Amino acid sequence: MTDHRQTTLALLAEGGDDFLRDWIAEAGGADAAADGHRAREARAVLGALRSAVQGGARGDSLDDAAWLPARQALASLSGARAAAGESAADTSRFVLALKRPLFNSILRRHGDDPAGLSDALWSATTLVDRLAQFTVSTFQQAREDIIRRQQDELLELSTPVVKLWDGVLAVPMIGTLDSARTSLVMETLLQRIVETGAELAIIDITGVPTVDTLVAQHLLKTVSAIRLMGADCIISGIRPQIAQTIVHLGIELEGIMTKATLADALALALKRTGHTVTRARA
Repeated sequence: MTDHRQTTLALLAEGGDDFLRDWIAEAGGADAAADGHRAREARAVLGALRSAVQGGARGDSLDDAAWLPARQALASLSGARAAAGESAADTSRFVLALKRPLFNSILRRHGDDPAGLSDALWSATTLVDRLAQFTVSTFQQAREDIIRRQQDELLELSTPVVKLWDGVLAVPMIGTLDSARTSLVMETLLQRIVETGAELAIIDITGVPTVDTLVAQHLLKTVSAIRLMGADCIISGIRPQIAQTIVHLGIELEGIMTKATLADALALALKRTGHTVTRARA
């Protein structure tokens, strides 16, 4: 390692309270120092950077084991800010603000040595840029994980399995059907059939905007899986437009019970299970 890299790392490890305050102020303006949350973030990252330097970290790469505490601290920072809805640019800017206190420390040490000052400033710039780049990468990964988790949660919420009656389950479908949703519906519905011993399952597609060949194939697969479990299936929500589309596409739903509305499907299901619903007299 060259001397200017060693000097830069040493100054980073020696950063005290003034160093920390300068960083926070540069990152967030005059009011940032009074922000306890930002101060805790900066203190945690600076402490991890000190540990990395004291552990023998080099300035030319963040990949060696000594930089592990710093990488973990930056990843934690990125994850917390991504969860809070902040942007990658703001998170990167927070790390880049580390340059000012680091440059000030370098200037005080090398102010009378132009060549050493230039080398040290370049070393500091390169190091902080690497830290900011790593932060952006981990932020993006954290944001993708959050989005993926939210999509999974929304998918589960959009495909509930509801018990309508003893032995009768219903799945109200809303939105476009694709392979992922169909697999989730099939898995959840089959599990509920096992748990409840249901004889009939109603798949209501009133909330499905369009039915094409792919959607029909997904429905047929679900119906086949239900029948293999010893239950039967009714598809409800067959509106006139959807009926015309199914006929136009030549999709065969032969052998599958269909109804125009969920109420009609429930009435058929009750009849199939031997129940009769009557209006109580006043």
